[in-house]
Order: sequence, then structure tokens, then C-alpha cells
Amino acid sequence: MKRFLPLFLAWACIACSQPASHAPKAKHVVFIGIDGWAAEAVRRAPAEDLPNIRSLMESGSWTLAKRSVMPSASAINWASIMNGLPTEMHGFDKWNSTHGTIPSTSDNGHGIPPTLFTILREQHPQAVTGCLYDWDGIGPVTDTLAMSWHHFVKTYTSTDEVIIPVSEYASIATNYIKENKPEFFFLYFGTLDEAGHYRGWYTEEYMERQRILDAAVGQVIQALKEAGIYEDTVIVMSADHGGVEKGHGKFTLLELEAPFIVCGKGIREGYEIKEPMMQYDVPAVMADILGLQIPRDWRGRPYPQIYK
Repeated sequence: MKRFLPLFLAWACIACSQPASHAPKAKHVVFIGIDGWAAEAVRRAPAEDLPNIRSLMESGSWTLAKRSVMPSASAINWASIMNGLPTEMHGFDKWNSTHGTIPSTSDNGHGIPPTLFTILREQHPQAVTGCLYDWDGIGPVTDTLAMSWHHFVKTYTSTDEVIIPVSEYASIATNYIKENKPEFFFLYFGTLDEAGHYRGWYTEEYMERQRILDAAVGQVIQALKEAGIYEDTVIVMSADHGGVEKGHGKFTLLELEAPFIVCGKGIREGYEIKEPMMQYDVPAVMADILGLQIPRDWRGRPYPQIYK
């Protein structure tokens, strides 16, 4: 019996490890991240105001109860969305953190924990990736050194005055998608959060900005079709936090709950995710779709129930 013990222990270690790499469920993933997009905003909006977002929900899987990590502020939560870790592990603790206040529990060699971009570059070195963002706080939490292309464009002033329209900004991303057909692309919008801070969450101005972003989602869908990759793509939408009055960062559901939507190849249709979901689960879901092995210290997990 003793001679079988080492084999048993080896099997046990494998069984307890994170999911191994596997064949991708879709060749392409496009992640649309909207800063300050509250779940409550989707609940309050008439269906006709969000035709593209509602279509993704009806054709895919979704929850309006995904929770942010604390505190419910931007850089902290975008870090978790990218590196699969809670605040106390990745070390980002302020809304505009560019590095951890304490060292992270792991380092990808670039001074931050391994992100989705990191592990995709390591496991699929030839993969084409990209990221477009209009808040410069996104760069430090995503690992731009692991990307094929990244671009920062300022779309609004410090007082929420528009520099370029959302549609024009989104066209930068859609042009890249059509020309390069990336395996993974992250399109970040900061404009809704600005509306929340300057006009107030759930105000007429905030809800109008949400309608404008829905149209940008339609631009992305059309670009994927024109690129000829729509049928082999999964679209993911989510956010870092919600808000209340003109702020966020505290301990209320209006601030902590944000949408999560996943739609596309192989994804279950019209399915509301009932299980609890946390911010750091988002990258694990996308890594699973792309067939990647999840780092051992990520706390996020895939959601197999979203597949057909």
C-alpha cells in the first residue's frame, strides 16, 4: 500500500490545483468595461433605451448582483477585474492607485500581479491583444507591457466636458478589431463615471450617457460582424462599481453592485446567474473562455453554468 501513496499524493495535488489550460471555447473575447456602471441603472432603464445591452442579456448569461471589492473605487476594482485578486492581495487601495500600497502576493515581473493580459501572453505568445482606455489609471493595473497594442485617448475634460464623442472614441477600437482580429480586446469607457460624479448617479444626464454607451456597444457588435469573427467571439460586459448621489467607495449595494453580461459562442442564452459573483471572478471567466490556465493564487473562478 505504501508504494501507492506518492501516486495518490501527486493525484491529490493535481486535483486541488487551479483549472489547467484547455481548448478555447471561443477564439476571440471582447471585454467592454464601463466605469461607474451601476446595476441599478440597468434596472431603472426602459428596455427600449438599451437595445444592444438588453439583446446581449437575452442572448447570453448575466447577473445584476456582481459585487465590487472594497473600497468600491476605480483602480482597486479594475485591478481585481484584471488580476483575479481581492484588495488585500493585489495591494491597490485608492481610486487612482498606480501601484500597490503593500506588495502584492505575486509579481509578474512588471511590478504588478499577473493579469489576464500577462497569462495570455505567457501561454499564447503569438496572440494579438489590445486595449483602448480614456482614463490613464487603467494602464498601471492591466500590464500594458504584455499587450500587442494599447492606446490612451482623453475623451472628456476634468469638468466632464466632451473632447471627442463616445462614438468617435469607440471607432478607434472597432477599427483595430476589424484590422487585427485580436484574440482579446479590452475597451474601457470612463464617461459614465464622470457623469455620475458631476451630474449624479441615476440623473437624467447619467441615464442619457448610458444610452449613448449602448449605441457604442452596437458599434462593437457590428465591427465583429464586419471582421468576420462574430460567430467565434464572446462579448463580456462589466463594471468596477456603481454609485449613489455623486460618489462611491462606501458600503451600500448601490455602490457595490455592477452588471456582468457574457454572450456569444457557446454561451447559454437568457440565463440569469443566481450564484454569488465577485469582481475577481470576471478574469477567471474570460481566461476559461480563452482556454488559459488560471494562476494558482487567483481567487476568481470560472462559471461553467454559463455554457450551453
